[in-house]
Amino acid sequence: MVTGLRWAGLSDRGRVRARNEDRWSVDVDLGLFIVSDGMGGRPAGEVASELVVATLPTLVATHFGPAPDLVAQDAPQRLCLALTEFSADLRDGSRDTPRLAGMGATAVVALVSHATALIAHVGDSRAYLWREHSLHRLTRDHSLAQALVDAGAITDQQAADHPARGQLTRYIGMVGEALPDARRVTLRPDDRLLLCSDGLTAMLDDARIQAVLHGCPDPHHACRALVGAANDAGGTDNITVLVLVPSA
Repeated sequence: MVTGLRWAGLSDRGRVRARNEDRWSVDVDLGLFIVSDGMGGRPAGEVASELVVATLPTLVATHFGPAPDLVAQDAPQRLCLALTEFSADLRDGSRDTPRLAGMGATAVVALVSHATALIAHVGDSRAYLWREHSLHRLTRDHSLAQALVDAGAITDQQAADHPARGQLTRYIGMVGEALPDARRVTLRPDDRLLLCSDGLTAMLDDARIQAVLHGCPDPHHACRALVGAANDAGGTDNITVLVLVPSA
């Protein structure tokens, strides 16, 4: 069970989209926090993200047991395996249902126990760590635009508006193995851990996110401020945020 941690989550349709295909969930007993952004069009996107938040906790519990040991050497690999297995299950389960053709989703998760967090993701939903007035991105987008940045073909600034920004190279439900990335983070009192969909990061750059988190030590206030800022900037996509604050 998560103790010594304050958290809040908020999801908003935004100002352009007709539906909200984002989902978020928290399993307090397991210490699992999830943000997922559905893709594939109605109803596939909504179904995919809903399945991520509803089903993934069971797979994570299967791999970690009721009291996850997050400092174990193989803990990041076990979290990746849970995501990989879920991706295969989602892909296989949609094959015989035409209305769910192309169903997929991003996922960014935090598994937290005491002062340790495992962060894993597939797609372009992100995790950030705000610490001592600075924002650190914990994930790298699995997108064609990010691949171009990594190859030196474009800059980070150019990637923000690049036509390939939304073209994912990895996602839950893809053909082939999803290949999640994972890392371990040691949390300090008054850190702020942010999980979010790309509806936030498409509207706000890292400097703006940093400024909002700096001004909002309360996680509920931070969620409302982040969603409000993204909507004020245009709100062109669904916006979902989860903010976690360790206590002293």
